[in-house]
Amino acid sequence: MLVLTVLISTGLRWRDERMARMAPRRPARLGLVAGVKAKANRWVTAAALAVILTLAILGGLHWINVWAE
Repeated sequence: MLVLTVLISTGLRWRDERMARMAPRRPARLGLVAGVKAKANRWVTAAALAVILTLAILGGLHWINVWAE
């Protein structure tokens, strides 16, 4: 789940950077507190998505095993 969290966080960071580049004007630099909050928000979001994905995968594997019996 840790690897999945890191991969999702990397994808979210890439998306944030890409959206900032496509913006019509240059974004303002974040202060120290705002930058830490943005990173923490990204990691919490990534962890939540990793948990949901892990539950879905393991639950699906469980039900495949139940139906196979």
